Amino acid sequence: MRVLMTGGGTAGHINPALAIAGTIKKNMPDAEIEFVGTARGLENTLVTKEGYKLHHVNIMGISRSLSPRNLKAAFLMISSQLEAKKIIKEFKPDIVIGTGGYVCWPALKVASKMGIPTLAHESNARPGLAIKQLQGSLDKILVNFKDTEKYIKAKEKVIHVGNPLRGGFGGLDYKSAREKLGIPDGKTYVLAFGGSLGAQRINETVFAYMKHLDKQGDDVICHLATGRNYYNDFSSQFASAGLDKNENLQMLEYIHDMHVRMSAADIIVCRAGAMTISELAMMRKACVIIPSPNVVDNHQYKNAKVLSDAGAAVMLEESSLNDESFAKALDSLVSSPKKRRDIEANVAQFARPDANKLIYDEILKLTSK
Repeated sequence: MRVLMTGGGTAGHINPALAIAGTIKKNMPDAEIEFVGTARGLENTLVTKEGYKLHHVNIMGISRSLSPRNLKAAFLMISSQLEAKKIIKEFKPDIVIGTGGYVCWPALKVASKMGIPTLAHESNARPGLAIKQLQGSLDKILVNFKDTEKYIKAKEKVIHVGNPLRGGFGGLDYKSAREKLGIPDGKTYVLAFGGSLGAQRINETVFAYMKHLDKQGDDVICHLATGRNYYNDFSSQFASAGLDKNENLQMLEYIHDMHVRMSAADIIVCRAGAMTISELAMMRKACVIIPSPNVVDNHQYKNAKVLSDAGAAVMLEESSLNDESFAKALDSLVSSPKKRRDIEANVAQFARPDANKLIYDEILKLTSK
């Protein structure tokens, strides 16, 4: 089987594609899988690192407001279809699978015109513009959140499958993970991160909380991954405040063993990307979610609101976030194991441990017709 994957720009679109590709390879080792992305997106690092061939199309997103850039975007929507058609004709895929982001639009559009089976997976609570525009021509639309169906007109094409996760998440138990990291029994482990590049407000508030912990005693361990863009600045502040001498506090640039640290954590502080939420659900983790306001269509707030309304997370909006409100939210979870257990039970309701299998089954159905 030949599979053409498309989706990119951010890790939230690329990681589901890589998880689906990995599932196909696991079940069908001889499958040929290639990717379509842009020359600018994060896919150029993540996809090629996994050894897949990456084709480029030149396309850009459409601004939601009136903007001269939309003229260029409209032109590229036409020219990118010609580029996608050339890629498809040469590779001859049996199916084209899109995981969101504007880059998936040309390959899915062209494939549907050519009669090639098409499948899209939407990770966020509300579908992105590309999938909303393409819904009429797609064969199947797989969704992470059940509520997403109400935003899609072609409801007969929608299947609730959850998010595909890559190996590791959910595969390591709490006790083993803590032993691996050297975290003693009886201590509450808080893990905070804001993505690979980092999130300034999360860094600022968690750093302030670390100073608060430094004066409170040694019952809480707190690790903060600042992200690449902020590490030099915050690690310098961390050392200047003398926090580097406290063995319970640690500042990292990036977390390479995320599944281990998340498995070991009692409380996680993070953004509200769809993949992160799926990982929290799979691992049953109490969490404080601070949705990024700097995303298209405010989709992180909508993701976080679904969890917050279900009692599956504590949501703090960045616009009203301050050191005091953050410390109050964290302290309430640190001091109440029962509150953490309640959140863990509620967030677990969003887990779909069979997501990878369900997606693979839908791929087989479309390619066996």
